[in-house]
Amino acid sequence: TRVGGAIFAHGRDPYFPGWPDTLQLDYSNPATRAAMAGELTRIAGQCDGVRCDMAMLVLPDVFERTWGRKADPFWPGAIRQVREAHPGFCFMAEVYWDLEWNLQQQGFDYTYDKRLYDRLAHGPAGPARDHLRAELGYQSHMARFLENHDEPRAAATFPRGRHEAAAAITFLAPGLRFLHQGQFEGATNRISPHLVRGPAEPRNNELAKYYDRLLAVLRRPAVCEGDWQLLECLPAWDGNPTHDDFLAFGWRMPGQEPLLVAVNYSPHAGQCYIPLPWAELGTGNWKLTDMLGDCEYVRGGEDLRTRGMYLDVPAWTAHGFALRESQ
Repeated sequence: TRVGGAIFAHGRDPYFPGWPDTLQLDYSNPATRAAMAGELTRIAGQCDGVRCDMAMLVLPDVFERTWGRKADPFWPGAIRQVREAHPGFCFMAEVYWDLEWNLQQQGFDYTYDKRLYDRLAHGPAGPARDHLRAELGYQSHMARFLENHDEPRAAATFPRGRHEAAAAITFLAPGLRFLHQGQFEGATNRISPHLVRGPAEPRNNELAKYYDRLLAVLRRPAVCEGDWQLLECLPAWDGNPTHDDFLAFGWRMPGQEPLLVAVNYSPHAGQCYIPLPWAELGTGNWKLTDMLGDCEYVRGGEDLRTRGMYLDVPAWTAHGFALRESQ
């Protein structure tokens, strides 16, 4: 848009038309970069953190490819300036195109994990499980979500059972748990951030009860501060491939009850064994109490370590077993 002698451009992703509610700033201009770093510093005096929209668009190579202008790096200097004034300030990047690690290296505390979301929304267990094999130092800086203001509502995307299973995987994996207004109650209407209001929707009490349980698990010390480990799921018997439909991982912390998370992420029943490679299980008995459901089992520690925890569960079943020594 030309106004007098000036040209105003809409901000844009290089693969799509411009966004009509934005204006593009020229990050090739040193004065612009300095002004924006100053604005971030000002904002940091008023809150604990920011989410930076489409943060990868400011990367020099992306900016040049989009606008044909060379720009010096912005994020490392801007983040350093903010943290000099506000050391504990948190930066989260909305980022795509496999540039998450790039932005983590430039100073962001957390980066969107859109790939895990896509794999849970559209695929079987295998790709999501492989995604969770990434190096833990990288995973711990990922922002895990099932919905946000740019995505459809989780309750509209995931059928009920799949929703609960996906939530257990997403929010009990390491990283930042990024939760959205209305998600717990099962809202289905995506609300435009420009509208700042939405229709009244009936509360899904069963889904809300599940999220209450999930949040209680998230408050457990082992999940907040413990060590996370992806676990292998083995066939229950020869010729039974349903073990490949499971994802399992554990949380451990000295002096706290370990947690075993096991999810059948498929539309059919499945069976598997999950060996728990934890020496502290010893040879005594352990009570496994499902924090996400109502079941409870007693199993021998040696059997859990060698053969593994046996599961035979319906479609889309998620367990969060707290382990406690049993007399």
